[in-house]
Amino acid sequence: MNDQMLQQMKSGAGFIAALDQSGGSTPKALKLYGIEGSEYSSDAEMFDLMHQMRSRIMTSPAFTGRRVLGAILFEMTMDREVEGMGSAEYLWNEKNIVPFLKVDKGLADETDGVQLMKPMPGLDELLGKASSHHVFGTKMRSVVKLANRSGISAIVDQQFDIGRQILGAGLVPIIEPEVDIHSPEKAEAEVMLKESMTAQLDSLGHDQGVMLKLTLPSTAGFYADLVAHPRVVRVVALSGGYTREDANAKLAANHGVIASFSRALTEGLSAQQSDDEFNSTLDASIESIYQASIT
Repeated sequence: MNDQMLQQMKSGAGFIAALDQSGGSTPKALKLYGIEGSEYSSDAEMFDLMHQMRSRIMTSPAFTGRRVLGAILFEMTMDREVEGMGSAEYLWNEKNIVPFLKVDKGLADETDGVQLMKPMPGLDELLGKASSHHVFGTKMRSVVKLANRSGISAIVDQQFDIGRQILGAGLVPIIEPEVDIHSPEKAEAEVMLKESMTAQLDSLGHDQGVMLKLTLPSTAGFYADLVAHPRVVRVVALSGGYTREDANAKLAANHGVIASFSRALTEGLSAQQSDDEFNSTLDASIESIYQASIT
């Protein structure tokens, strides 16, 4: 593990950019960026267009480690190059941004009010490949829909079981049990989730640290004790479908939690913008998320 990256993630001022849309969410992300489905005719063309968008973000003068501490990549992005360098290596060597890799294979069908992660065959090989690209950590997402205690326990157990496998490979896992912002039982689910996560965190070894990526809570400051937990490197928040303005306002009310936004980061960017327009839009977006993250 890179100590400089660890220090940046523990105490740096800024946020994490989530650039990890995968196959299922790419068409929607491209449409928001102003590229219609009629403009590509295969998955290969779709992913080429997505890489162009991500490269444009990564190479923008607005996108540096001064405000963006880390960035989460999709595997196919890690496998590609930016300005003649591997994407993860480019982020760290050129931008001083810590690279993470999305490792989950998507969500299983809902059971007991939650969606667990699908099996991850070949995870050890993927972690080895990530290490060879000097990736610092990973991200994996599951979703809580209802305040069902057995479902929430299953989600947290799965996240931490795989998290231990990731720690064993020398990487830092971002554990992401998202609570659906539209859940009719959101606040109750968050209480159960915090209890389960605290028990798992308490069981980690003294030399083990994880990151948590959580939905912005219904009660401001609700995750303060997780922020302070000795096994937690950082608590980051997903935007979860809130607009950037709403997500920033909620984030600012949760001291010590920083953003890890995806759609809220790219809101307002389009393929049709000139480089100047694109860079100034991205700069304003980054600045607003940065300010909300340092409160």
